[in-house]
Amino acid sequence: MPMNVTYRRSSDLQSVIAVFPLPGALLLPRGQLPLNIFEPRYLAMVDDSLRDGHRLIGMIQPDPAHPGSDDKPVLFKVGCVGRITQIAESGDGRYLLQLTGIARFRVEEELNVATAYRQCRVTYVPFADDFTARKGEELVDRKALLEALSAFLKANNLKTDWEGIENAPNEALVNALAMMSPYGVAEKQALLEAPDLKSRAEILIAVTEIEIAKKTAGPGSETPLQ
Repeated sequence: MPMNVTYRRSSDLQSVIAVFPLPGALLLPRGQLPLNIFEPRYLAMVDDSLRDGHRLIGMIQPDPAHPGSDDKPVLFKVGCVGRITQIAESGDGRYLLQLTGIARFRVEEELNVATAYRQCRVTYVPFADDFTARKGEELVDRKALLEALSAFLKANNLKTDWEGIENAPNEALVNALAMMSPYGVAEKQALLEAPDLKSRAEILIAVTEIEIAKKTAGPGSETPLQ
């Protein structure tokens, strides 16, 4: 989705951002993530983001291996910052918004702040390639990806818009499938932290094949480790 601001390098982004911890929510560069915001602290986060004019929110997952407290779970070190590109008021106190991913970040430190929502100092430097659209997509094994998708849909009696999939560029296809995938927190984090698009596609194929094997295995069967 086109944005009113162009981000070409890490210095174009704020080094201190609000973060929205949400398990299972994956945002990737140039991907679109719909959000339903209703908690008061996150309503304030959106208001502050709009008031400041930067419209940036960092999506990040809590780390289930280090639960912390219910109110302040320990976070993974890598997330993805997005810009609010659509927003609507629901009429019952909620915001319905869409974030468009810009670049991944690594948390350098969480700040002690007065806001109810959390803020972190982050760096985008390790993910400089995120600012270049469609980088490395020619290395993606598109045929293997589509075969895995087709097998997954068949195993789960699902249908999809094949015309739209066939017309999608590799970056959009890989990232959209990763973001929409029904996998768990660990799998989503692995997809997020993949070093490049080719690796992300390979992880997505591998995880999908494991899920298909689980789905099709008979009672009492075990999926052999590779």
